[in-house]
Amino acid sequence: MKAAVAKSAFVAAAIGFVGNGLPVWAETPLPPSQVRADLAEMLNGDGLHVVLCGTSSPLTDPNRANACAAVIAGPDIYIIDTGPDSWEVVARTGLPGAQISAIFLTHFHSDHIGALGEFRMNTMVAGRNEMLPVYGPVGVSRVVEGFNAAYAIDAKYRFEHHGVEVIDVEAAPMVPHEFGSGFGAELDKEEVILERDGLKVTAFQVDHDPAHPAVGYRFDYKGRSVVIGGDTAKSANLVENAKGADILVCDSLSVPIIRFLQQSQSAVGNSRLAKILEDIQSYHASPIQCAEMANEAGVGLLLYTHHIPSAQVTNPVYMQGVSDVRPAETWRIGNDGTRVSLPVGTGEMAISEMLEAQ
Repeated sequence: MKAAVAKSAFVAAAIGFVGNGLPVWAETPLPPSQVRADLAEMLNGDGLHVVLCGTSSPLTDPNRANACAAVIAGPDIYIIDTGPDSWEVVARTGLPGAQISAIFLTHFHSDHIGALGEFRMNTMVAGRNEMLPVYGPVGVSRVVEGFNAAYAIDAKYRFEHHGVEVIDVEAAPMVPHEFGSGFGAELDKEEVILERDGLKVTAFQVDHDPAHPAVGYRFDYKGRSVVIGGDTAKSANLVENAKGADILVCDSLSVPIIRFLQQSQSAVGNSRLAKILEDIQSYHASPIQCAEMANEAGVGLLLYTHHIPSAQVTNPVYMQGVSDVRPAETWRIGNDGTRVSLPVGTGEMAISEMLEAQ
């Protein structure tokens, strides 16, 4: 009976805990005035920055949005993935929608594209005066065309309500930029997909089978570099394309916690969820595997995101063993609003939290 009680308590904690406290290493969230000053510094200065705008997964967490990151290079903002609720996080950080120059999609799972229409609409309302480029592997044209069709009536309503002074209907649509027609089953390809104003963006294959093609992105800007790994199992091609980067943003899945949840759901007869929890273990890296890839690539900072399950990311079990593989000062658990700045011309790195913890 005692063992059963203990097991029930752990199940409740594993399913219901939402991580109210910041991790012990996290810094105090910045006051609003400082956040605004940081935004001005990012957008008016010359550097490379990454802001996490969604760090959850499809497993529900009311305190985190689904997958999204912003990379700022000089004055331009680039969005990588648009998971559900991610636009709200972008808005809360204060990032100006009109300065979003392009969106990059890593693959087409719903937790990575669900808010694409909201980015279309809100950047239009914010004053975007050109059609919004959306980059992605083969299939992105179908996704973008679908969202354009779904949101066309919305743009018409807003134009009729607010007029030409506010809404530029001709600029409202998104434009797909499809790449990777040569990406095959070997998962060893990369392609430079954008070069402008000192920025080079390289897309590379990762292993998220059967979601194929799935890619990560490397942003190189004036000697600084950020790699967004996307969703992937341990991947040699990610290591190759992350070599020497300042920052690797890596998704992760806690195998012990997911296995426990899988077994508990099976025990109560929820075979559907148990099957899902079993299946997802094959196409995400564990926190330790992320650390191993970061070590092999020689990156400066490993920044964890897309936590599975994110409601358990502050549980000591989640990151157990990572500091045995990689020094604790070289990795961090990302939150919605975590910002890392890389000034040009230096080797410096500044880390802060732009939003208050929930």
